[in-house]
Amino acid sequence: MFSGSIPALTTPFRDQMVDEAAFTAFVDWQIAEGSHALVPCGTTGESATLSYDEHYRVIDLCIEAAKGRVPVIAGCGSNDTATAKRHMAHAKAAGAAAALVVMPYYNRPNQDGLYAHFAVLAEACDLPIILYNVPGRTVSDMTVDTMARLAEIPTIVGVKDATGNVARVTAQRLACGADFVQLSGNDDMALGFMAMGGVGCISVTANVAPRLCADFQSACLAGDWAAALALQDRLYPLHAALFSDASPGPAKYALNKLRPDFSAELRLPMTPPSEASRAAVDAALAHAGLI
Repeated sequence: MFSGSIPALTTPFRDQMVDEAAFTAFVDWQIAEGSHALVPCGTTGESATLSYDEHYRVIDLCIEAAKGRVPVIAGCGSNDTATAKRHMAHAKAAGAAAALVVMPYYNRPNQDGLYAHFAVLAEACDLPIILYNVPGRTVSDMTVDTMARLAEIPTIVGVKDATGNVARVTAQRLACGADFVQLSGNDDMALGFMAMGGVGCISVTANVAPRLCADFQSACLAGDWAAALALQDRLYPLHAALFSDASPGPAKYALNKLRPDFSAELRLPMTPPSEASRAAVDAALAHAGLI
């Protein structure tokens, strides 16, 4: 259903407004460089600081620019079930292929609460749902057993797993079935994740190196582990550098170096990356052969 290199798109701002022209050009570039699907309005897209109108406009722009060439998986998560339901309704009407829905953050629901949240969303809208499990950001961690219960709902089709525990891939595969779409949420662990049964990565690094990330994913899916390992070695410093300061600051800095039309501007409380982070990004871009 969904596989390969799927960038969690950064959102360009200019004078604190969404730069629609730069974003549209960015989507075109991502597709031309081989990205297999696109995720607007995820964490990397600074969704937490987008108004509802901006959130929906970014989803609309992505779908319009993609023109059906690749699937668009719209970020629809919230810690408020009613808000997530509203986001999904807009994404469905706009033509998104699926919704990426993060675990409810800050509230810290128990496993029954997590199950109820996603079950209600699935009942309210038939848009396919990809669960997003990232306990480092949300605190809530969905167990394998809860995920298996949710996988029985036909429109809950997969997970973006950013637990950092690659053993989860096998556990979830056995519990949820081989057809349950498992996408890595950690670029640096994607090689091991793919070897254990994953089918792709919702990626930060693919913002900056879409062709290399697409080639890496294609090599993994083809079982060409030697080529995948060579690309992993080429990309690893970039994977690390893009998290050497608060994301997406380093990614926006890197993008601005590669695409001057793409502003490095962030919205508070995010601030520009440190000098050390910028130096790490510069070195990683050179190591990857991007500059």
